[in-house]
Amino acid sequence: MNGITAWMEKYLVPVAAKIGSQKHLVALRDAFIGMLPATLAGAMAALISAIVTTFPSALQQMIQGPTKAAAAEAAGTGWTLANTPVFKELNNISGLVNQGTLTVIGLIFAFSWGYNLARAYGVNDLAGGIVSTATLMMGLPNQFARIATSLTNIGGMDKTTGVSKANDAVNTVLSNQFIASWKPGFAAGQLDAGAYFTVMIMGAVAVIIYAKLMLADITIKMPESVPPAVAKAFLAIIPTIAALYIVGIIYYIVNTLSGESLIYLIQKYLAAPFQVMSQNIFSVLIATLFVSIFWFFGIHGPNVLAPALDGIWGPLGLDNMNLWNKIHTSGIQDLVAKGATSRAHAINGEFVNIWVRGSWDAFAWFGGSGGTITLVLAVLIFSKRKDYKIVGRLGLAPGLFNINEPVLFGMPVVLNAIFFIPFLVAPLVAVIIAYLATALQLVNPVVLQVPWVTPPIMNAFMATGFDWRAIVLSIINLAITFVIWTPFVIAANKMEETDFD
Repeated sequence: MNGITAWMEKYLVPVAAKIGSQKHLVALRDAFIGMLPATLAGAMAALISAIVTTFPSALQQMIQGPTKAAAAEAAGTGWTLANTPVFKELNNISGLVNQGTLTVIGLIFAFSWGYNLARAYGVNDLAGGIVSTATLMMGLPNQFARIATSLTNIGGMDKTTGVSKANDAVNTVLSNQFIASWKPGFAAGQLDAGAYFTVMIMGAVAVIIYAKLMLADITIKMPESVPPAVAKAFLAIIPTIAALYIVGIIYYIVNTLSGESLIYLIQKYLAAPFQVMSQNIFSVLIATLFVSIFWFFGIHGPNVLAPALDGIWGPLGLDNMNLWNKIHTSGIQDLVAKGATSRAHAINGEFVNIWVRGSWDAFAWFGGSGGTITLVLAVLIFSKRKDYKIVGRLGLAPGLFNINEPVLFGMPVVLNAIFFIPFLVAPLVAVIIAYLATALQLVNPVVLQVPWVTPPIMNAFMATGFDWRAIVLSIINLAITFVIWTPFVIAANKMEETDFD
């Protein structure tokens, strides 16, 4: 054990430390953190929608059984609050909140990414956010032009004007909404989490060019008499213009040579393969393992791996949430039953992701990484050490809300050789069980984004769209991780105590 620890300290920890302090990755991590108000607002809207529409039916299934509940729903007597005054309006308002947050989360991410990346370079961060946002919008294909082209040959031609009747009808609708049909129309479907990879790549290119020019002092300098806000804005003009034109040239060349937008090509040839790989159980286990390894050496695992956890599995969770808002729990279950769990097996373009970012919180990281709430329980029950019991009592309340730093550093788990094995093995076992249970349709996939501080069991119940089976699975995983931790807690009784006096 000491040999393994020494090897990791020599070769792995320095790499993890460099990753954790690399300014571009730190900026990316902070960009995801900066989006939390929007993502949590959207998640809250989805939860309210779930409480109004799905929770009553889930409760009906628990009380009456799945068969009777399904028959009642088919007969139009299923339990729901969707038609109840106040709840109906609240559900509709929540839909608007969702539209302004998760539907355009890619646009929000673009600003957050540019802002934090510019800040990492020590230049005007507000202008950096604007550059990144403009970069995303520049790369979006004009959907109005494509629709107009496709409508030209349908709906018949007006003999007098020679204009397609279908096209004319669409233009009339747009005009009535005060939308000029000659302006570009962008698809909201390309402003959601699917834009993440394009934003990460092209946003970084644009903002780095902007930042380098700013640092090279290729700017417009104003007299000291000019107000600071105006002078600061003028400083960013030349770098911003240069950055956007360079990115624009890239977009134009790619579109001219391929006939497709760069955002489409990135999504197809880069994002999609990564997301397919992420649904492999081995990829999930590797991510789980490295989070525990980093934490064991005192390095915040989820933060180090945030580019992967939030950049790959995060968008998949938002995809599940958007799909659930559209087809609800019954539709999700139907897709999983028919094997539509990947883009290659999609049905009418719809598929469900088996494992997403929230799946770890729901089924494996009980009380935080490593499932340390079960360590706390094992300590309080079986430990004879005074120091462990003190830390266990102090760490119980935060652990219920998935805050485990008091335990990791106070007991400690960090660099404590006797806890190395359970800290790695417990979450791996929980992930395997949860992944297989989801794939075998024994529990719904995670379809709602629940705040990470939601206590265990409740987290899984809410995240799966109020699937009662998630409660059972959570209890099973909690029991198993408790059993894994217990022998090592008992073995620790023979070790020398830490003096807290």
